[in-house]
Amino acid sequence: MASAASVDVLPTGGRMFTSVPDLFFIPEFVFGGLVWILLACTHVDPSNPLGWVMFVSIFCFIGTTLWFFIFLCGANQSRNWPSLDVGYHFVAVVLYLSASVDLAYITVVRGSISQILPISSSKILRFNIAAVVMSFVATLLYFLHTIFSAIRWKRS
Repeated sequence: MASAASVDVLPTGGRMFTSVPDLFFIPEFVFGGLVWILLACTHVDPSNPLGWVMFVSIFCFIGTTLWFFIFLCGANQSRNWPSLDVGYHFVAVVLYLSASVDLAYITVVRGSISQILPISSSKILRFNIAAVVMSFVATLLYFLHTIFSAIRWKRS
């Protein structure tokens, strides 16, 4: 009976496309990449908060890519991996939430300044608004992945 309980908890290979938490990998790639691309299309000013948003989006994109390939190759079969899965996605949620709030604040400030002084382009403002939306969607996806991974971790 002990061997039946130690059956692989996390899916590997093509089976990861049929499990609920792991289905979020592809949308996390898409929306995280869109945040990165939309923000890179604009003039990154002020550099400090927007640099943080770029760091978070690139870090999570690369981290999710590595995590995806670890799952795809089947290197996630240790009993520690379910807790590591929850931990990584929780860190991604916290990072993306902080980056999303920073990006939203800078976009609101930039939008209110552009109404008074039409210095900034409306195209850049639209890119920033789209990046804010994509960033909050990516935050939601990472949050859902964390919740479903935690449920899977508690079942294991």
